[in-house]
Amino acid sequence: MDAALAASPVLLVLVLMIGLGWSAARAGAVTGVFTLFLAVGAFDFGGADDPFGAPTGVLGVLAEAAFITATVVAIIGPALGIHHLQEQTGATDRLRSALARLHPDPRVGALLIAWFFCLFMEGAAGFGTPVALAAPFLVAAGFQPVTAVAAALVGHAAGVSFGAVGTPVVAQLAIVDVSGLDIARATATYHLFLGWILLAVVLVLIGRSSPDRAAPWRWGILAGILFFLPFGLIAFLVGPELPTLGGALVGVVVFALVAIWHRRSILPELVDTDLDHSGSEGSDEVRVLSAAAPYLVLVGLVLVTRLVTPLRDLLERVEIEWRTDAGFTGAVLPLVHPALLLTAAFGAGAVAQRASLTVVREAFWMATRRLGPVVVALVAMVTIARAMSHAGMTVELADAAATTGAAWPLLAPAVGALGTFVTGSATASNVLFTELQESTAEAADLPVTPLLGAQGFGAAVGNIICPHNIVAAVATVGLTGQEGPVLRRTLPTAAVYVALGGAVALVLTR
Repeated sequence: MDAALAASPVLLVLVLMIGLGWSAARAGAVTGVFTLFLAVGAFDFGGADDPFGAPTGVLGVLAEAAFITATVVAIIGPALGIHHLQEQTGATDRLRSALARLHPDPRVGALLIAWFFCLFMEGAAGFGTPVALAAPFLVAAGFQPVTAVAAALVGHAAGVSFGAVGTPVVAQLAIVDVSGLDIARATATYHLFLGWILLAVVLVLIGRSSPDRAAPWRWGILAGILFFLPFGLIAFLVGPELPTLGGALVGVVVFALVAIWHRRSILPELVDTDLDHSGSEGSDEVRVLSAAAPYLVLVGLVLVTRLVTPLRDLLERVEIEWRTDAGFTGAVLPLVHPALLLTAAFGAGAVAQRASLTVVREAFWMATRRLGPVVVALVAMVTIARAMSHAGMTVELADAAATTGAAWPLLAPAVGALGTFVTGSATASNVLFTELQESTAEAADLPVTPLLGAQGFGAAVGNIICPHNIVAAVATVGLTGQEGPVLRRTLPTAAVYVALGGAVALVLTR
């Protein structure tokens, strides 16, 4: 009975969002209030003998929810600001044009967009930006709209676990006492084993859209190696902020150099043609570098603050922490937090692209206006998760789940995927279910870190079938109302990926 009550907040979220079609913000707000009443009324949250216990507990949960939300939104804001700045200054168009000039084979350009561009934008901005940007590019390149949306959804998924400079892992770090490096290693392991499946699907979709119906397998293998090699190295050696962004940046640079070399070897006359139409290669390179300035500065700052040990130790001495007598707490290291680094990258982009104050102000306000629903949804989801944790509901669910014993790892990625499917955000999924994964692992006497990695892995997979992403993407290609055909294209890939992730989790937890 207690386990059924403990599960009711999660079930209510599912019913409101899937059954009634409510937004994450609306469903989360209603479920958050319900969870607080349930915690006090059924699980004695705050203590029945203390007249101030329940109000103190509710205020403590809300304070934790607000603090965690602030640390996450502080990342989302400048990340979206960079995206809008790039749009306002034309930097996105310059980067897209540079990609299109690399090789005469349209399949190579399609691979650059559906794989590297999607992963790069996921690592830099996340939150639906890659699919919304890439799908129209692919339609312009000759893809059918449904295929374009499906390719973009699948193509960015391997990077979602570390999207928006590691935001989903930052959310996990605020909940569990595990280092970011350990979670990064655990999560990346799944994608390193299985990410090739996503790449193969992208290649098949590209092949079906090409005149000769042939997938570019050799280019695809190269693209996979060039992304997953730096992706894995960064995850294992640096931490959770840069695997996706750094892997995509390193990969696309090397891939582009190979494409240019190949173009010149098979069609040397195109070199002169390019120079005639674009001036000089030097001026082109300067324009591309200025367009990429925010991302290059961001990569440099993250590497310096993570790898230069004396500087890192100095910056980490500054900590903002609070704690109440009732045991509610929160902490953040502001000088190494991605929010500060992203803000600096935003400023660097504005300077490099000589953006006017009007353009900078417009980019800032465009990003800020988009944060409202995100804030409400995150506060609501964190409230649910923290209330369930403090009231013992998460432990109750974990005890019930632990009855599956050694079979639990098979289900762990599916839990993460379900969270993203429902909430529309890998970050929100991690907020909602990270505590459950940890408590279940402890109750079943399983290693915690591989299951935290399975949660982050599954949350990324959920983006392939997330209705929020699909709705936004189809709107950009003029297919509003045709979400079903896209979901039918992506659901089998998600199902296979999640199932194989469960098998990997089972091996890693033995």
